[in-house]
Amino acid sequence: MKKTIFNFIFVGFSTIVFAQETTTNAENSEYKFTKVAHLDATPVLSQGHTGTCWSFSSLSFFESEMIRKGNKNPAILSQMFISRKAYESKAEKYIRLDGKGNFSEGGAFHDIPFVIKNYGIVPQSVYTGLKDGNDVYDHSEMFSVLNGAVTGLLGYMKDMGNNGISTSWKPALSGVLDAYFGTDIKEFEFNGKKYTPKTYAASLGLNMDEYVSVTSFANSPYNKKCLIEVPDNWIWNESYNVELNDMMDITENALKTGYTVAWGADVSEKGFSWNEGIAIVPEDPSSIQVKGKSNKNFSDGGAEKKSNAFLQPVKELVITPELRQKAYDTKTTTDDHGMHIVGLYKDQNGTRFFLVKNSWGTDNYPKGFFYVSESYFKYKTMNIFLHRDGIQSSVKKKIGL
Repeated sequence: MKKTIFNFIFVGFSTIVFAQETTTNAENSEYKFTKVAHLDATPVLSQGHTGTCWSFSSLSFFESEMIRKGNKNPAILSQMFISRKAYESKAEKYIRLDGKGNFSEGGAFHDIPFVIKNYGIVPQSVYTGLKDGNDVYDHSEMFSVLNGAVTGLLGYMKDMGNNGISTSWKPALSGVLDAYFGTDIKEFEFNGKKYTPKTYAASLGLNMDEYVSVTSFANSPYNKKCLIEVPDNWIWNESYNVELNDMMDITENALKTGYTVAWGADVSEKGFSWNEGIAIVPEDPSSIQVKGKSNKNFSDGGAEKKSNAFLQPVKELVITPELRQKAYDTKTTTDDHGMHIVGLYKDQNGTRFFLVKNSWGTDNYPKGFFYVSESYFKYKTMNIFLHRDGIQSSVKKKIGL
């Protein structure tokens, strides 16, 4: 209950802050951001101690899509229903691949259309995924148990000479998920109507086939579909591979024409400061001092970083496709975190910044949001996910969309 009340207060506060003529990223900051476009979003939440950023950010994105389509007060959708169903499918694929795939807490934006099309969705109030009076998500123990179950099953199969398995393992896995998430939802009542997860999904007015993933890497041909080769792409879904400037222009065009964008990126960089509400790529990286490190799930602010560059504009590195590709090839750009871009701003020097909604709560100065420079976006984006109509016709023509 306290969380619900706090989120309500925050919606009002964020409206006041971002309605001002200029905004900034932190107290005592000299950055002055002027709004170019700012779109509506549901309240900031916290993923807690979990690796479910992909579920929180994707559902925040789809909630904004419902707002765009005319539902001014959409229900918060259940991140943990999505997570549960993804675990079920992930486990099956992992077993079928004899453990050669990926079984982890991580996921990708296209996991949400996959779950919604195959299983449906429910409101968060119907399925919170919290039990025993807990109000903070923590999947540490749960994932250890799940991982033990699937690896134990693989070990048994190997010992038995891979002669197949019984049909008991799926109910057993479901029992573990019931114990930590709560009993699976088959039917429920919401706002006086009865639904199944699939009929509720149909009631939202969202067509999952209208959403696409876009990336930009030179190891695959441009203007064609490609696989982003990261472990969390366990479904092996494809993305449209565009030139770097096109990826930037797609995101800007989408925001200017009313479409928010889900954003997957590396957040373990020196220039990413959650506490100061900003992500930049200073030309001189030695100006940033780092203490500590990020946790394995990137579910908090991570390492402590200090620099005047977070408080006053500095010259940033010019990002080329070659520099971006080198960072990807050497794995200094990693698939860390999913977030939600809801705004486009410019600083006093005309540098473009995206306003990003995060899922780490509201303890930082912009209260759950932060600003991402054009250089950081070009350098450290893994992919974006958006409605296809947010892409300008000139790019659609090039990629055959």
